[in-house]
Amino acid sequence: MTESIPIIEQRRIEANLIKALLPALEAELGAEKARELLAEVIKQMAREKGAELRVANNDDTLITFAETWEPWLRGGTLDMDVITLTEDEYRFNVTRCAYAEMYRDMGLAELGFTLSCNRDAALVEGFSDRIEFRRTQTIMEGAPHCDFHYRRNR
Repeated sequence: MTESIPIIEQRRIEANLIKALLPALEAELGAEKARELLAEVIKQMAREKGAELRVANNDDTLITFAETWEPWLRGGTLDMDVITLTEDEYRFNVTRCAYAEMYRDMGLAELGFTLSCNRDAALVEGFSDRIEFRRTQTIMEGAPHCDFHYRRNR
């Protein structure tokens, strides 16, 4: 599946809107409620995208899932070290993240996890209920790398 623009550009557009809108939402709802609402909307969008990818590919193997990542990687946005890639396991580390760099440059570093990393578990939830996702750290939260581990249960 080919996106018309790279995902990082979509995220930049979304972040600019959120940067303008969030202060008004926080004033109206309170900061905590506004950010909870933002996180839930972002996760729901990711679940829907995961379901769309599943339907488009008619397969829930992790090899297929890995192939769907191309729009997120376009333009060299992530430096990744793949550790394992089989039908039932996909494990890799992200060692450089242009998304984190972009949010920091936009003055939105504190929202970066919500706007991007928050989507990862929800995306796979939408893609398949047989895939478990685990990550213990992210660059967005200050770690030296992000550790992704997906496992498919047969």
